[in-house]
Amino acid sequence: MKEISMHILDIVMNSVRAEATLIEINIEDSKKLNRLKISVKDNGMGMSDEMVKKVEDPFFTTRTTRKVGLGIPMLKDNCERCNGSFKIQSREREGTLIECDFERNNIDRAPLGNMGDTIMAIIGSLESCELLYSHVTDRGTFVLNTSEVRKMLDGSSIRDNGVLLWIREYVNENIQYISTI
Repeated sequence: MKEISMHILDIVMNSVRAEATLIEINIEDSKKLNRLKISVKDNGMGMSDEMVKKVEDPFFTTRTTRKVGLGIPMLKDNCERCNGSFKIQSREREGTLIECDFERNNIDRAPLGNMGDTIMAIIGSLESCELLYSHVTDRGTFVLNTSEVRKMLDGSSIRDNGVLLWIREYVNENIQYISTI
């Protein structure tokens, strides 16, 4: 994938398929430490130890629409190629945690991508699931919690096109603000 945000989207869609009711995305982007760390945690169905080993195999997928599952194996390869690491932990009926990090200035590291578009797409696909997104830089922290947004909407749908467009701009503006040094 050309952007790390597409890996995040892929992982979150797996969480949605695993019937998660809470998904947490955490991004730590530090120029000072030269690290980009990402974690995605859910409280979905989780996986057995055997399944966790299989998801790192590009020729394994649980989907019936294709015969390969490239998302996790490609992300792991991208992390390791950029002097980073990849870890997946999961317990059945408890959820899954995926953690990865990259050497930030590595020439092979893909750009993070447009997180506003990614968060908008994620929220647009959530029905009975909440998202907690935090983005930390050397300058500050931005947090978006869909349960708080829903309260502000006072009964209007968070999946309304106008609301989703506002969320995209809100995310992008805040990330830009905490990313400028």
